[in-house]
Amino acid sequence: MSSAFMKEEAGVPWTPPSATRAYRVVWTGDVASTTQPEVMRETDDLLDALRWLADRPRPGFELRGVDGELLATNAA
Repeated sequence: MSSAFMKEEAGVPWTPPSATRAYRVVWTGDVASTTQPEVMRETDDLLDALRWLADRPRPGFELRGVDGELLATNAA
């Protein structure tokens, strides 16, 4: 493979950025946590995102739209 088609940084092949999805489920963790929310799932299917959120056994997840607006949470 020619190096013109692959960019490597720190020994990892370059991959194009993924497409932006309409919905994102993030783990916010405990209320006292100071870490940034971690994206757990991205999808264009609202029902899929809501089902995934509802299946989580513990609170701390949020469903957000592409603009970052909070749409749902599984807080206790």
